[in-house]
Amino acid sequence: MEKLLSKILLCFFMLLFLSKAAYAQAVVLDNQPKIDSHEVIYKEATRKINKINPTIANNASGAYYPGQRGANQLIIYTKEYGDRTGTNEFGSEAIVVNGIVTQLYGADSIIPPNGYVISGHGAAKNWINENITIGTRVFVDTKNMTLKTYITPDSFIFGAEEKIKEVLAIIHYYEINNPCYDRREAENYLKKAKANLKKAEKDNKDVQKYAAIASSMANKAIETALPYYPNEFKGVWIRPTEVNEEQIIATLERLQKSGINNVFLETYFHGKTIYPSEVLKKYGVTNQKEEFVGFDPLAIWIKEAHARNIKIHVWFESFYVGNKYNPKDTKNIMNIYPHWVNKTLANYDSKDPVPSVSEHNGYFIDPANPEVQQYLSEILNEIVYKYKPDGINLDYIRYPQSIQSKFNGYENTNWGYTEYARADFQKIYNIDPIDIKKETTQWYQWSKYRQDKITKFVRETKNLTKANKIMLTAVIFPDRQRCLETKMQDWRSWSIYGYVDGLTPLILTCDKQTASLLINDIKKNSSHLTNVYPGLFVTFMGGATDDLLRQVHETRKLSMSGFILFDYAHFEDKYVDALTARAFNVKNYREETPQTVSSKSNTDKKNKQ
Repeated sequence: MEKLLSKILLCFFMLLFLSKAAYAQAVVLDNQPKIDSHEVIYKEATRKINKINPTIANNASGAYYPGQRGANQLIIYTKEYGDRTGTNEFGSEAIVVNGIVTQLYGADSIIPPNGYVISGHGAAKNWINENITIGTRVFVDTKNMTLKTYITPDSFIFGAEEKIKEVLAIIHYYEINNPCYDRREAENYLKKAKANLKKAEKDNKDVQKYAAIASSMANKAIETALPYYPNEFKGVWIRPTEVNEEQIIATLERLQKSGINNVFLETYFHGKTIYPSEVLKKYGVTNQKEEFVGFDPLAIWIKEAHARNIKIHVWFESFYVGNKYNPKDTKNIMNIYPHWVNKTLANYDSKDPVPSVSEHNGYFIDPANPEVQQYLSEILNEIVYKYKPDGINLDYIRYPQSIQSKFNGYENTNWGYTEYARADFQKIYNIDPIDIKKETTQWYQWSKYRQDKITKFVRETKNLTKANKIMLTAVIFPDRQRCLETKMQDWRSWSIYGYVDGLTPLILTCDKQTASLLINDIKKNSSHLTNVYPGLFVTFMGGATDDLLRQVHETRKLSMSGFILFDYAHFEDKYVDALTARAFNVKNYREETPQTVSSKSNTDKKNKQ
């Protein structure tokens, strides 16, 4: 009887909790300003909502995608979902507070406590981009699962006002931190923005025209508000497409004019090198990417970059071997060494290579296998001793991605279940990993086993770079705990034990607040001696130029060593123009940089030790 009563009470409290959560969600979604019948409406649109707060259980088409957002879906996230949307970089998002869009971003947005996030992929992303701006009025109909948007005169005014406030805050920051800061040019644009905003407020007929001019002037003010930092690390990731020396020189000339001082050149990717590799030839693998056969692009990149005072870091895709598999290709690494190919628990007995569905159907090789580590080490040694680059940037230095442990099926989506790893682990712990369940002592040991294999490769690569006095950096993901459980990537240990000189975290968002949150996570969990160069994805995601400048500003506020842009293929002239207006333009430098730029201070710390 007591057990029955306990169960009844438990069910009651669960229902009470769920009803409160549903009520809180309803309050947020129903707290919407009404449209007056006399209001001028410039544009209105309606779209079907696929899900509100999706889960694996209620949204099968988005089950294994970040944020549980499926292809072409429009999703609403409220605070009941969590702190962030968790979405990837292939969508658009709008932050809504009190029924008004306050910010537009690309991915993994912070969910406001008094609002929600509209998120779209594919066709839904296009709809957001076409129908929503800052200041748009939004109405959610939870009964019919529809979203309705209105753009009114107030929408235009709201957007311009917010940008002007932001410019003032940026100017104020640099004035406080540097008494020599020159605000004159930014102030001139700011005055024009304010003047046009006043016209917009007075002229209902031309409000859109004047508000647009005010926003444009505010954008110019942001461009001219960020000063040039001389010691700042300004990098870009490049997948080379240049097929001769003239094209390489032209790209480097553009980069030099753009203010870039560090290039992360993709050198080993999709299982092949851009240069003719003797190591790959020895192993029987295609020894150079086909488009570069006949010349050595790496040698030219390094020579010409150094002539322009630009450093070259070798961008190296460690355990990733591409997303194309041809069983008839006799020189494909997966056909020559099938026992190297990584596998999930669900497919541990597969005779064919297993792709990572959530990572462009990419294929990976097994970090636990000493043959794999030896193979990759030989390639790195060849690159370092033959070409003498300025640094190595280890990418895909992890296991393929699994879903999070909080979801059912976590074990089945985990990777590392190769014959070698299973036998090696069983020899140590007397249990086959396929028999281990999560949240057990053995699961912790199995996770640690895989994490340590990655760390071993990083540590040994550090020995190589240290001996040759070049920099070692590693591409990582923010959110340390999630990295440990879904990618077996223990970047905190790499930093604390000095196995890397720098971390290059992927900041997959256009949202400055999310970017700041993610960068702070790296900062809190890494050694103060480790330089952090956030990888900004605004260009890749097609974000606004002011979004990029905001994130550059955030890296400075957080005392980062610099940043890297992803990627050159999306480094359009509009971004170059915005950055070289002042932030990347050494010609405009007037000795106004704070003396506490973190890259310099970190170097000083290392020299003192």
